[in-house]
Amino acid sequence: MTDVNTLLLYCRSGFEKECAAEITTRCAEVGIYGYPQFESAQGYVLYHCHEPGGALSAMRKLSFRALVFARQWVACMPRLDDLSASDRIGPIRELVAELPETGELVVEVADTTDGRELQGFARKFGSALAQGLRRDGLMLPRKQRAEWRLHVFVLTGRTLWVGVAPVGNSSPWPMGVLRLKFPKHAPSRSTLKLEEAWHYFIPARRKEELLRGSMTAVDLGAAPGGWTWQLVNRHMFVTAVDNGPMNEALMDSGQVEHRREDAFTFVPSKPVDWMVCDVVDKPARVTELMLQWALNGWCRNAMFNLKLPMKQRFDEVERCLERLREALAEAGIKYRLQARHLYHDREEITCWLSLTPEH
Repeated sequence: MTDVNTLLLYCRSGFEKECAAEITTRCAEVGIYGYPQFESAQGYVLYHCHEPGGALSAMRKLSFRALVFARQWVACMPRLDDLSASDRIGPIRELVAELPETGELVVEVADTTDGRELQGFARKFGSALAQGLRRDGLMLPRKQRAEWRLHVFVLTGRTLWVGVAPVGNSSPWPMGVLRLKFPKHAPSRSTLKLEEAWHYFIPARRKEELLRGSMTAVDLGAAPGGWTWQLVNRHMFVTAVDNGPMNEALMDSGQVEHRREDAFTFVPSKPVDWMVCDVVDKPARVTELMLQWALNGWCRNAMFNLKLPMKQRFDEVERCLERLREALAEAGIKYRLQARHLYHDREEITCWLSLTPEH
């Protein structure tokens, strides 16, 4: 599989530079070298590894969940160009024969305007391709599991990337995107950011433990209540901290206490199970606020956003996360820290800091 030396990484349009810088840094840390290739606003990045089979090697050495800006990654064979409309499957069949055994196929497009126009073609083509590959013995029968998933990334009807991703070390969602429906009673669309964070960060085996009813929570910068709504919806009791007005329906729930205070000076009367924070401020300042809560033992878990600057966004993320790690380690605090540029995020990333990690 010496030809599998290109990593294809999906990302939010406009964040190609950050995705490229991150995969270049992470690969170099494990001794895999290459170079990124991308165009602005195309919604994906290519990382060409110098060593044969380098893409598969990267997937064995790196954790996908440790990446912040990549929505999905795929180890690809050389790109297929100028495919005939009368026989696209033949050339794909030849490449699939060289890849690890797979049990499922996902045909995807870039999350851009041009990409979305290809979704209809991708759905129809994916169905025909899967049938053909299974018939030829190049994919396992339906419902038979494999360690790898087959991906076809459609650039045009004649240009495709074909590759694989490890089922246990990649995103489980097509295009790396969890689609959520906006709850009609929520006060703002920001509610989807916290809902997606619950799905992405909290392992299924720990949901009952970490998101049970009757927990206590503080929402810093709460107004009008998008994140508070998620907490209330999980039957938690919430202290909403914001000088601005809160949604009336939330206040009528009986589960919310509104404190008209500054998020940066508020001190809880006792530790809470969750602190969530969507404050609009410099990421370094929010990082110090999160450290204050962690070092003082004011919360057991924190979910927060870091609003990114216009330039050097990857470098700023690295600095903030390293600041958290160093300070917590120096204090001897056991923790788990994850960060992600979620689908419902915009110019920000979401972080989960657990001070009750699994042992």
